Amino acid sequence: MSECLGRASIRFKQPVYIIESASVVGKKEGEGPLGLLFDLAGEDDMFGCETWEEAESSLQKQAVGLVLEKAGVSAEEVNLMFAGDLLGQSIATSFGLAGYGIPLMGVYGACSTCGESLALGAMTIAGNYAKNVICVTSSHFASAEKEFRYPLDYGNQRPLSATWTVTGSGAFVLSAVRDGKDNDSYLKATNVSETKKTNMSNGARAKISGITIGKITDYGLKDSMNMGACMAPASASTLERHFIDFKSQPNDYDKIITGDLGSVGQKILIDLLKEKGYDISEQHMDCGIEIFDADSQDTHSGGSGCGCSAVTLSAYILKQLEEGNWKRVLFMPTGALLSKTSFNEG
Repeated sequence: MSECLGRASIRFKQPVYIIESASVVGKKEGEGPLGLLFDLAGEDDMFGCETWEEAESSLQKQAVGLVLEKAGVSAEEVNLMFAGDLLGQSIATSFGLAGYGIPLMGVYGACSTCGESLALGAMTIAGNYAKNVICVTSSHFASAEKEFRYPLDYGNQRPLSATWTVTGSGAFVLSAVRDGKDNDSYLKATNVSETKKTNMSNGARAKISGITIGKITDYGLKDSMNMGACMAPASASTLERHFIDFKSQPNDYDKIITGDLGSVGQKILIDLLKEKGYDISEQHMDCGIEIFDADSQDTHSGGSGCGCSAVTLSAYILKQLEEGNWKRVLFMPTGALLSKTSFNEG
């Protein structure tokens, strides 16, 4: 049985393993500081499709295909898929993943969707309701601009506080066991080399040992071009709750990683937590700051979107854990609950 801590946290008695991951990104992301770490970077952001939305569906389809291949797990061996995107009715997810025939739970947490899907997947496995789960999220710069701000051909000027929606999709295979397979069916995997099988049997990429779920925290900011400031109070609230529930301190972690607060939100988060008695300035890292080069790529405050934290986790964070550079990280994407309707209504 897992252990409930406080109102919002769970410590898993048996770890949930991330046995593999995959990342597919757009051209701009591939040219950024993490470019060489992604599994696949497109030559352009259309990915051979006719519309931005179809291109985003293609991102998810390719990411899931890659992670299944890398893990040596077939679609038939996956019990559930938790997936989401930024578009209305999650159409990138539904159109992109229909062909896999895996039972699907649609998730919407805005830019926190990667963390939400991983938390739901981990709880499902820890509760013995599934053996293998896929968690996948995506975002696309052009489809998100059309959904939440202005069509690109409007040509509006972006303020320095704005973030750049990442074109990318990250997919993860979670399992109750290190290799994602029953012993009697393990060697039946197809398209997996013997070297890969040996690596899988020796361990997973990482394990999830516990989770803390955030609450909606709204300080009344209404600027859709300053999501970092909107999300920072929720980040601070969730981190404080995590430290209380797990009786931990910032220095218990090698890294405390937010999803896409950007340079504006990072400063606010650190200040808010100092007021609560926690100094995370040495441990904090933000995926939105890491994924782009602020000086040369003109992304202002940094990156954002469902794909931002997902591809950074897959390509960079898990690699640091595997190589032993970090031992323990706190991964906390945060979402701004924007809506065209609420914005237009003031």
